[in-house]
Amino acid sequence: MIPIRDINPSRTFPVVNVALIVISSLIWLYQWKLSGTSILTIAGPISKFEVFIREFGLVPSEIFQRPYTLLTHMFLHGGWLHVIGNMWFLWVFGDNVEDRLGKVRYLFFYILTGLSAALTQTIISLLFGGGNVPMVGASGAVSGVLGAYLRLYPHAKVLSLVPVFFFLTFVELPAIIFIGFWFLIQLINGVLTLPAQGLGGVAWWAHIGGFVAGYILIGRMASRRYY
Repeated sequence: MIPIRDINPSRTFPVVNVALIVISSLIWLYQWKLSGTSILTIAGPISKFEVFIREFGLVPSEIFQRPYTLLTHMFLHGGWLHVIGNMWFLWVFGDNVEDRLGKVRYLFFYILTGLSAALTQTIISLLFGGGNVPMVGASGAVSGVLGAYLRLYPHAKVLSLVPVFFFLTFVELPAIIFIGFWFLIQLINGVLTLPAQGLGGVAWWAHIGGFVAGYILIGRMASRRYY
C-alpha cells in the first residue's frame, strides 16, 4: 500500500517538516554526486559514496568511537527509492504531528525517535551478528512520526493506492488500518530476518523501535490527545 495523502488538514504550515525533507534530499543529491567518483587506497579504488556512508552512517560496533553518527545517519540514504519513500511518508504524515507539537517540540521529537530507532537496531545488530553493517536513513524517525500519527489520529482517513488482484485502486483507509498493517509488516520481517542481520538490507528493527518510541513519546509531548 502506498499513501497518497491523508484527509486531515493541518492548521499551520509544516516549516520543520519541510525543512527536514529539503535537508535530507539535498544531502542525498550530494551522496549521489559522490557515487561517480572514487579514491585510491592500498586495497584499490573505493567509491567516495561508500567512504561517506562509512564515515557518517551508523556502524553498531563503532558507536562509541563515532557517537555523532547516531544523528548523522538519519540524514543519509542508500538509493533513490530509499530517500523518496522516506520523504514521501514524512510529507504525508509529518505535517499533522508538527501541527500538534509545535515547531521546536516536533524537531526534538523527530530526533528522539530517530535515536531510539538507531539504538534498537544497534542492539539487535550486536546481538545477532550485524555489528559491522552501516545503517543509514530517516526510516526510524519517520516510523516515530507514524507511531505518533496513529495515536493522535487513529480514525483519520488515508487515501491509499492498494493492490486488488492484478489492479491498483484508490481506497480511503483509517489510519489505524493503514499504519497498523504497515507496523505488522515491519514486525513480521523483523522477526524473520533476525538470523540474517550480518547481510545488511532493511533495518526492520529501527522501524519497530522508532514506531514504539513515537507512540509512547507523543502521549507525553502533545498537550492534548484526540481519539
